[in-house]
Amino acid sequence: MINSGKNGRVLSIYTKLCEGSIINKKEEATRYGVNDRSIQRDIEDIRTFFEQRFLEEGISNEVVFDKSVNGYRLERVNRAKLSNSEVLAICKIMLESRAFTRQELMPMLDKLLECCLPKNAHRSMTELIANEKFHYVEPQHKTVFGNILWDIGMAVKENRILQVDYQRVKGKAVVHRRLQPVAILFSEYYFYLAAFIDNKPADSAATGKQDLYPTIYRIDRMIDFQVLEERFVIPYKDRFEEGEFRKRVQFMYGGDLQQIKFRFKGESVEAVLDRLPTAKIMDETDGVYTISAEVFGKGIDMWLRSQGDLVELC
Repeated sequence: MINSGKNGRVLSIYTKLCEGSIINKKEEATRYGVNDRSIQRDIEDIRTFFEQRFLEEGISNEVVFDKSVNGYRLERVNRAKLSNSEVLAICKIMLESRAFTRQELMPMLDKLLECCLPKNAHRSMTELIANEKFHYVEPQHKTVFGNILWDIGMAVKENRILQVDYQRVKGKAVVHRRLQPVAILFSEYYFYLAAFIDNKPADSAATGKQDLYPTIYRIDRMIDFQVLEERFVIPYKDRFEEGEFRKRVQFMYGGDLQQIKFRFKGESVEAVLDRLPTAKIMDETDGVYTISAEVFGKGIDMWLRSQGDLVELC
């Protein structure tokens, strides 16, 4: 029998668990001359320690009872890390998105593998994405802008005015804007900023119903920007909800909110529902679906035309 007191007993049990040993309550109770309940309390103390360590460091180890060996063992679970499958999925999405220049993307992929994969999985993962990395086609703008996303994100979070020199898509003219940024969005190869124009004159020719909704700016077309100390105020009831906006906007074309209704004759109605998250099936007759959806702007026209004879407006 060992008489080392509670602290020594807990440390000994903890060490055994970390070394992979199985803890049998009755055996440990006999070893230390205590009852089973004391050992159970020791195990609960160790569990509490692991829970606290997870909250502080993201490292999770669980003490579990294994019926097959009639004892407690340590199950190592690092919830803060991604699984191999999750890392592969993220790599594939990043490559398919074509959102970044090669100069930006390749180091990001390398860091992802280095930080999130065990060493024995590096080679397999590298081989799985090697062909797509080799044939990767970067966006035509070839602008390295990833380093400014965080600054813009902080401007959104802190309601700070952005002063921007922006090159328009049409005509290539550069315009100067003071913006109230409300969200960063991503769609079809590009990152976008949703923002309201700050201090727009009331008699401006551009003033209209669309002022109820933000204007969309491609971040790669921002030639220069500055985050000002000035802040803007949006009442809580009027706060911009990018999740709801994202459901209703197509190809990042802004505009008024509208309700559309059409018939779909294609094979995969699921593809339509995925493309238009607000879509609802109103009727289905002989494989033809009548669908309604709430959308922003003219971007929906592009999608409807792309469907050809499969879509007919009601």
